[in-house]
Amino acid sequence: MGAPDTDGTGHRARLRQRLLTDGEGLLDHELIEYLLALAIPRRDTKPLAKALLHEFGGIGGLLSADSEAIARVPGMGDTSVAAIKIVHAAAIRLLRGEVAARPVLANWQALLDYLRADMAHHAIERVRVLHLNSRNMLIRDELMSEGSVDEAALYVREVIRRAIDLGSAAIILVHNHPSGDPSPSRADIELTRNVAEAGKRLGIAVHDHIIMGTEGHSSLRSMGLM
Repeated sequence: MGAPDTDGTGHRARLRQRLLTDGEGLLDHELIEYLLALAIPRRDTKPLAKALLHEFGGIGGLLSADSEAIARVPGMGDTSVAAIKIVHAAAIRLLRGEVAARPVLANWQALLDYLRADMAHHAIERVRVLHLNSRNMLIRDELMSEGSVDEAALYVREVIRRAIDLGSAAIILVHNHPSGDPSPSRADIELTRNVAEAGKRLGIAVHDHIIMGTEGHSSLRSMGLM
C-alpha cells in the first residue's frame, strides 16, 4: 500500500492528467483549484477556489473581477491574483482575435462572445465604441467612459469627433449594466438616437448599440429602437 497523499501532490497530478486529456471535463472549481496550485504550490487550493467562485458568482465573474477585489479575498496574494488575471487576459485576446479576423456584421456571434467575456461582469458601467472601416472590419475598440455603479457619461460630440479622427465609416456603441439586466433605459435610447443622427449628417453609420449584462444582452437595432 502506498503512502497517504498528505501534501496533495497525488491529487494535483490527477487533476493535471485530467486537464491534459479532457480539460472540458473539469468542474469550474477544479480549473481554478489547479490554476491556484501553480501559484501556491504548497497549499490545498480547493477551499480557496470554491470561496472565490462563491464570492464572484461563478468563473466568469471571477476572471473579469477587478484585481483589487480578488486580492481582498483571504488567502489571495499578488501571484495568485496575477494567475487569475492572466487567464482572463488570454481569453479576451483570443476572442478579440476572432472578432478582428472577419467583417463584424458577418461575425456577430463572435462579437457578442467577446463583449460578454470582457464586459458583462464589470461592477461599474463602462461605455465603449467599436470603430469600423468601409468593409466593416474592426479598426479600433476604445473605452470612452467609465462611470459609477449605475451611470457613465458619454458625449455625442466626443464620439463623432473620434470617429472622424480615425476615419471610421461606422461605429457600434457598447456598454454594460452592472445590475445584470441588459434592458435599455430611456437615456440609452435617447443617446443612441442622438449619436445616430449626428453620425448620419457626416456619413458615419451607427450599426447598433449593444448593452451587456450577466442576464444576457440587448441590441437596440434588433429591438427597433434606433
